[in-house]
Amino acid sequence: MSKRIFGITAAAVVALMPMQPLLAQSTAASSISAQDKAQGAEAHPQLLREYGGAYTGPQAAYVRRVGQRIAVQSGLSNAQSDFTVTLLNSPVDNAFAIPGGYVYVTRNLVALMNDEAELASVMGHEVGHVAARHSKARNDRATGAGLLAGIIGAVAGNSTLGTLIGKGVGLGAQLYTLGYSRGQETQADSLGVQYLVKANYDPLASSTILASLAAQNSLDAKIGGKSSGTPTIFSTHPDPLGRVAKTTQEAKATGYTKGARNRDAFLAAIDGMIYGDDPSQGIVDGQTFRHPGLRLAFTAPTGFTMSNGTDAVTIAGQGGQATFSGGAFAGDFDTYIRSVFKALSPNSNLEVGAARRFQVNGIDAASATVGATTQSGPVDVTVVAYATDAKTAYHFMLVTAQGSGVGPFQSLVGSLRRLSATEAAAVKARRIKVVTVGRADTVATLAARMAYPTMQVERFRVLNAIPADATVRAGQKVKLVVIG
Repeated sequence: MSKRIFGITAAAVVALMPMQPLLAQSTAASSISAQDKAQGAEAHPQLLREYGGAYTGPQAAYVRRVGQRIAVQSGLSNAQSDFTVTLLNSPVDNAFAIPGGYVYVTRNLVALMNDEAELASVMGHEVGHVAARHSKARNDRATGAGLLAGIIGAVAGNSTLGTLIGKGVGLGAQLYTLGYSRGQETQADSLGVQYLVKANYDPLASSTILASLAAQNSLDAKIGGKSSGTPTIFSTHPDPLGRVAKTTQEAKATGYTKGARNRDAFLAAIDGMIYGDDPSQGIVDGQTFRHPGLRLAFTAPTGFTMSNGTDAVTIAGQGGQATFSGGAFAGDFDTYIRSVFKALSPNSNLEVGAARRFQVNGIDAASATVGATTQSGPVDVTVVAYATDAKTAYHFMLVTAQGSGVGPFQSLVGSLRRLSATEAAAVKARRIKVVTVGRADTVATLAARMAYPTMQVERFRVLNAIPADATVRAGQKVKLVVIG
């Protein structure tokens, strides 16, 4: 969470754009229209906000070059400059494209790739969705303030609050992520393979990156954190394993065997890129969230998972759901807490009583609870606010079973504390480090250098697409995740 989560996709982006209904799936776009350009330009800054902004530097320049090279193969434009390719500063695995020539990929998804052809494959697939006009107008879906109203609509009983917040995706457009059909995925895969051949890349890259994505998805589920709290590319791009087999078959059917992979150039380009949370947006480390810029930290209860996003940190588990965010504070807790409820429910008249005052680790705090009815049944919604300075407050919004108030989040509410200057300075980013395998190195010795306390071998194998029965060889280049 910046003084500012992860992933929406091309299908969801149309909710950000006042688009006219698009053509049928079988009708391909042949150019970037003026209307598409205008709509894309309008959506672009909103998408950047949702994904933590654009990642800058040499990695971004490299991704832009590859993305523009593959995008022109779509026939939407012959000018690479017509495509705006952005590397997003997001710790999630996602990629998407929107009409108007805008193509996006997150840095964590790039880190999962192992060569340039895989990068081109992912972006070609997403451009294929646009070229095939798969995105359909979702005029019944609101965004921005409308999304916040949608959440409170859940509180008021118009939808299922537990489902929305339980996804752990915060207060952004992620709540309205929409998926592609299997037929649309198949068509985009086929177009992506064609684009790879036209750009002189190995078309088999389509299947190898899909296999890596499937492996990462399985690992996330095993770890039990990221996949349960943060949507992945497969929430909107279904059936990865079936697509691996099909794209492999299509790639071989092209008969093109001279395509480049450009592994060394790719690894050199991503060396040093941030992996996982960016400290400027706060870091989730196990059960603890630390934000060096805000100088705040808190700890989630045992059994709950956390997900750091653009607008909020989310905490989810069997006993309830919570979000953490902040806003301007004028010194009056009652006004602040009512404003939180009002922002969530512009059109409702929730009766919010006087806030209860207390202190947490030396920080002035207050809370208020309202009862609400959802499609899943009655719940309590509690706002716990903290005055961190004279002009800013932060708050948890907690959703628990009726009558339980704070319930299982008692320890969470009491854990918020200030970070010392020393503690804040100690929060460091994880980064990709490319190393050359030495003669004495093994999977185990290399994995031991990964900056994680658990499942180091599994993480190392997935990151480098090394199967469970495979070894490493001297001279081979591999990726590690290290601190600093």
